[in-house]
Amino acid sequence: MRIYKNIILYLLLIILFNRCTEAYPLLTNTYEEALVVEATLTNELKTQQIKITKTARFEDTQIQVEKGAFVVVKDSQNNQYEFEESNGTYKSKTAFKILPSITYTLEIKTTDGKTYESSTETLTTLSPIQNIIPNLTTNKDNITGIQINVTSYDATGTSKYYRYEYEETYKIITPRWSPYKTITTGPESVAVVKNSSDTRTCYSTKNSSDIILLNTSDLAEDRVDLPIRFIEADNYIIGSRYSILVKQYVENLAAYTFHKTMRDMASSASILSPKQPGVIVGNIKCVSDSNTKVIGYFDVTSVSEKRIFFNYNDFFPGKPAPYFDPCNDILFLFCFKGEDCAGESMIYNIDSNLMSYISNLDNSYIFTPVECGDCTSFSSNIIPSFWKE
Repeated sequence: MRIYKNIILYLLLIILFNRCTEAYPLLTNTYEEALVVEATLTNELKTQQIKITKTARFEDTQIQVEKGAFVVVKDSQNNQYEFEESNGTYKSKTAFKILPSITYTLEIKTTDGKTYESSTETLTTLSPIQNIIPNLTTNKDNITGIQINVTSYDATGTSKYYRYEYEETYKIITPRWSPYKTITTGPESVAVVKNSSDTRTCYSTKNSSDIILLNTSDLAEDRVDLPIRFIEADNYIIGSRYSILVKQYVENLAAYTFHKTMRDMASSASILSPKQPGVIVGNIKCVSDSNTKVIGYFDVTSVSEKRIFFNYNDFFPGKPAPYFDPCNDILFLFCFKGEDCAGESMIYNIDSNLMSYISNLDNSYIFTPVECGDCTSFSSNIIPSFWKE
């Protein structure tokens, strides 16, 4: 999660502003390295994943992956599941799932000879998502849009602590696609040729980045009706067809408290705020050196997921679909001598893929920003395997 790096930067800034009141270059003068572990294992039969990185200095632009570690998950049935490093993530060598009534422990041995262990953890109650419900509404800021809620119900009342993630995928149809395009054929010449239809329709996918939590322990029933996503009516991502996959994790109190502290620290409006979100207390420690710091949580959790689709016309029938760019006409006079000539600029925009061709009459060419005519300039034209029309 990006939020882990945000927490480290937040703590560094607290130290910095407690030491000085004058303008100061934001560089790390002192640095204490710590292991950062992101481990959520679920009851899904799959290749489980664990991320192991190191804390970053304020001026660092990339997160450093802990390489070459020996990573294993052990259970109370004497099974061991080894993980191997792959593209910066540790993945289980075999697919497995977390089973109820069995305890699990994470063990990490790093190349510097240190050993880290988690507490023993047990699978939480399974509470399936009932529905994902989109509704046309106006929010408290008087903005019209689609409010998406997730609902579930645990009749046993043993779930109580929930964490959510979502993945949204949306279909993009370029509003000003043309069956023709321009190419340069020389330093001062262009040609109009047939365009590929593959540049007209694309699909983009984005994951949620916030920590979304819910605690039902104070409610009369263990019932969830959580607003998880609000999309404004003029947001282009719902302009054609939209899908959202919601994942609901049931956590124990310790895991919920850890993630709540992480969320509260990341969302603090100011490092000088009186808000005190608390200390990050995980369930992983360095057993070979008690002075070695580690941030993270070995989360063993049940998960439920559900996906829905909807079209823009389902909620806004007859209205023109929104798009992120005004897609205006941009006129170029294709010549190289004279006050109004824009040949060099037009050549540059074609070669740099900054404009999409619309039409021309003699030497007068009309273009539009490339995103308005070629969705592959910012998205993928590959249809996702789960996509349904």
